[in-house]
Amino acid sequence: MNAHEIDYEIIGEEMQYVEIELDPQEGVIAEAGSFMMMNDGIKMETIFGDGSQKDQGVLGKIFGAGKRILTGESLFMTAFYNQAVGKKKVSFASPYPGKIIPIDLMQYGGKFICQKDAFLCAAKGVSVGIEFSKRLGRGFFGGEGFIMQKLEGDGMTFVHAGGTTARKELQPGEKLKVDTGCIVGFSQTIDYDIEFVGGIKNTIFGGEGLFFATLTGPGVVYIQSLPFSRLADRIIASAPKTGGNRKGEGSILGGIGDLLDGDNRF
Repeated sequence: MNAHEIDYEIIGEEMQYVEIELDPQEGVIAEAGSFMMMNDGIKMETIFGDGSQKDQGVLGKIFGAGKRILTGESLFMTAFYNQAVGKKKVSFASPYPGKIIPIDLMQYGGKFICQKDAFLCAAKGVSVGIEFSKRLGRGFFGGEGFIMQKLEGDGMTFVHAGGTTARKELQPGEKLKVDTGCIVGFSQTIDYDIEFVGGIKNTIFGGEGLFFATLTGPGVVYIQSLPFSRLADRIIASAPKTGGNRKGEGSILGGIGDLLDGDNRF
């Protein structure tokens, strides 16, 4: 195996974190900002890209890291190495409520495709790259644009999904229609395309967008019930418009109720 062989435990329910156990000299890579805690004896190092190829040279490393800009991620990742004698643990937390999904790349032919912000962490040696869409419809209307992330190698990787997740195993020719934002990731054998919803009423008044994502088997698909974009939209819609006052949700008194419960101070 090229990737380090790691043990792990996913802890929690709504706000999960993954605890990874490293043997001496084993390592794990993670997105900046996902670190939670670690034992003494683990060394943290900032690296260009994912550090999966040691012999690619300076220009190769810069090019590999530069591709991450296209997915909206930082040029740098963080690597954690166990430099102690015994086993040590390091933990990485979910960025928002949802589930952490363990992906064994060996079970997916060495490649798994996911949305741009789904990757959380992986065993050292896993390559975190970009997957270009070859279809204009998917690129323009697919919600993820022309680019998704691809995780390649033979080790464990962990992706994060919002809300509750569903794992669907599609048979050859079996098609699943999904809201474009609800896709977490899928195996490389899945055919991913975009389909117009159709119908004037659906288009104008449906409120569900103009396009479905169509996923055709064979392969495995992971779906999330709460995409971060949907969560952000709800938060923005509920935010105070002026003066920092709350909306009087659930009360016929509305703003008067805010006055009575002491939220507004004179």
